[in-house]
Amino acid sequence: MTRGLKKGLASYGDEGFSLFLRKAFIKSMGYSDDALNLPIIGITNTYSDFNPCHGSVPKLIEAIKRGVMLAGGLPMEFPVVSIHESFIHPTSMFLRNLMAMDVEEMIRAQPMDAVVLVGGCDKTVPALLMGAASADLPCLLVVTGPMLTGHHEGERLGACTDCRRMWRKFRAGEIDQTKLDAVNGQLAPTTGTCMVMGTASTMACLAETMGMMLPGGASIPATHSARLRFAEQSGARAVRLASEALRPSQIMTDKAFRNALVMLQALGGSTNAIIHLAAVAGRLGLQVDLDELNRIGRRVPVLVDLKPSGKYFMENFHEAGGVRSLFSSLRTELHLDTLTVSGRTLGEGLDHQPPASSIGVIRTTACPVHPAGSIAVLRGNLAPGGAVIKQSAASTKLMKHRGRAVVFDSIADLFARIDDPELEVAENDVLVLRNVGPRGAPGMPEAGDIPIPQKLARKGVTDMVRLSDARMSGTSFGTIVLHITPEASIGGPLALVQDGDEIALDVEQRRLDVLVDEKELAQRRRKFASTATAEDAARGFRKLYVDTVLQADRGCDFDFMVPTEKPALTILLKEAPAAELLERG
Repeated sequence: MTRGLKKGLASYGDEGFSLFLRKAFIKSMGYSDDALNLPIIGITNTYSDFNPCHGSVPKLIEAIKRGVMLAGGLPMEFPVVSIHESFIHPTSMFLRNLMAMDVEEMIRAQPMDAVVLVGGCDKTVPALLMGAASADLPCLLVVTGPMLTGHHEGERLGACTDCRRMWRKFRAGEIDQTKLDAVNGQLAPTTGTCMVMGTASTMACLAETMGMMLPGGASIPATHSARLRFAEQSGARAVRLASEALRPSQIMTDKAFRNALVMLQALGGSTNAIIHLAAVAGRLGLQVDLDELNRIGRRVPVLVDLKPSGKYFMENFHEAGGVRSLFSSLRTELHLDTLTVSGRTLGEGLDHQPPASSIGVIRTTACPVHPAGSIAVLRGNLAPGGAVIKQSAASTKLMKHRGRAVVFDSIADLFARIDDPELEVAENDVLVLRNVGPRGAPGMPEAGDIPIPQKLARKGVTDMVRLSDARMSGTSFGTIVLHITPEASIGGPLALVQDGDEIALDVEQRRLDVLVDEKELAQRRRKFASTATAEDAARGFRKLYVDTVLQADRGCDFDFMVPTEKPALTILLKEAPAAELLERG
């Protein structure tokens, strides 16, 4: 196998000249022949002034380079797309696939023997893993790590669960603008990712569980010196990975993905992780089994007492031993023979684990935070392809509920009417938001956390059943049903719901239904008109996205990026009812 500087030569019709030219240009940067004969370790640079979660990336890269050089390799950093959840319009999910393609192509195009993937913010870790899975070059992941917590008036605060909690208090008139402004400066006091069990922390923990990160790396706070030492260790390990040729496809196997589902349920993890795991698995020709996720959730309770399902923060989880300590409570549920980037199996890694000092953040199965797993997958005539609810962060009293639908056709419609004093809505109603799925928005934004109508919030209503084909932040909480598949904009049953229809939610039975006669639904289906617009098909990345994006259960990747993929549902549903299309796959 060709390695080092000779790998992937530019095509000039003369390989000798291609290498000669490459050496000439790289030497202009001061490299010696001795350096250029070493194994080359690529390092993804995801730093951006628009990405606060990645503020520490330059220091991490410095530490990774140090580790690479100590182990006898040549570190070479290269830029890739950088996306931050709150700085990307319309949503960072819209650009996740672009970042994944960038990562894959840059790994393929440039001469490197192994890669250190540096990420952190929500969509960057799945994008890195997707690209790395497709390129299938030896690699490992380093995350930026969670922020430290802030404080206000004696209360400990953490982004972004407390961002949402305090904003709801403001909408309800419980706090004024002065207090809101004071809190705003304490919610994210350091660089790093959200310090609760949001999507960033969830994906970091799942990456460690699947073996794509060295042990202990998921939970080290962003500002701790241990985070830099871990980065150095990862750089050194990358050099050895290059010689061992241990590839992502050997690590991220069916068993590894099942381990990730077990961890997801026990963590109280983000619903977004289901989509991201499906996307990474799809790149390897695998599928995430949503029914298996339900079966795991029946057996594996939430064991980590972190917001939004509990009360603690990531630094507490790290002090309690992090992912490795949680493994100890889950041994009987995990496949311990899966390989990791350490070169050992998951089980062998546990045998080398030092005892952890638990402070009550990580529970035992005898005393769980929530008696079942964090996430339930729902089926029914409203979600034939599935929907999800984070039951560990929902209201117990609403787990079985019937209510009248109050329908919003878009985010713009929601903004225009949700706080209208004339809106006909009551506490027991079900708020429905549609046309905000992968294709409909496009990009499936985190709009599923529909705000409580202000006139109800100011009467003390704090939760209602809410349904959508959108996502929500992993930091969110409430009785919120998400990822309804197929989405409304392509003819899914959600498109047929009308104001006043009765909606039935039964989480225990894993059901979500609209209680309308099938003949009536069929009549409505015949009248359905696609929400496609001229703008959707205009040009560029938006056209590529709308034309080829898969549904939530397939990870919202592009159909042409998945091995042996069938045509995307987004195309087929234009002319066929949902039930027929689900049969087609």
